Amino acid sequence: MINTISKFNFLITIIFFNSSMLMAQKYETQEYQVVDQIDNAEIRFYPSAAMIKVSAEQNRNNNFGKLFRYISGNNQENKEIAMTTPVYMYDQNKTMEFVLPKKYLSEDLPMPNDKDLEAYISDPRYFAAIRYSGYSDANKIQKHKNELKSILENNGLEIISDYYVLSYDAPTKFFNRRNEILYEISYED
Repeated sequence: MINTISKFNFLITIIFFNSSMLMAQKYETQEYQVVDQIDNAEIRFYPSAAMIKVSAEQNRNNNFGKLFRYISGNNQENKEIAMTTPVYMYDQNKTMEFVLPKKYLSEDLPMPNDKDLEAYISDPRYFAAIRYSGYSDANKIQKHKNELKSILENNGLEIISDYYVLSYDAPTKFFNRRNEILYEISYED
């Protein structure tokens, strides 16, 4: 009986912790406009955004650490920068990018101290996106990448990039996670 009560209390604690994390997680999200819907895919226009990226042979945890240190003040202005969503991963997880707050489109980007990082303003582009939930893993990525690619090919849309994996949630969020696969496409409104 005590073991059951302990498990119940532990479960309640985890649910409370996760829900409080959800409520506290109010990040600015990169803007885009949905211009079309094809089956489970959205065709989106992404205007320019301020970005910081790292490409390295190391695993993505090392890349995440470098980007996190940058927004935590490891930049030439020693300026803390708010976390935003999503986090982009591509090139077989060798490249990771953070979107920076929208204000950096009109302000100077703090330059990184780390020579492996690149701060830049992205060009406006069109992407096709498919959303999925839960934690990302190789099987989910492969499944949704193939589904999106099939939708695009069946509708005559030209893919002009490798796929991107986007993550919108902190690792501590357990429920209602948002992930996406994107392909840059050639598209005219």
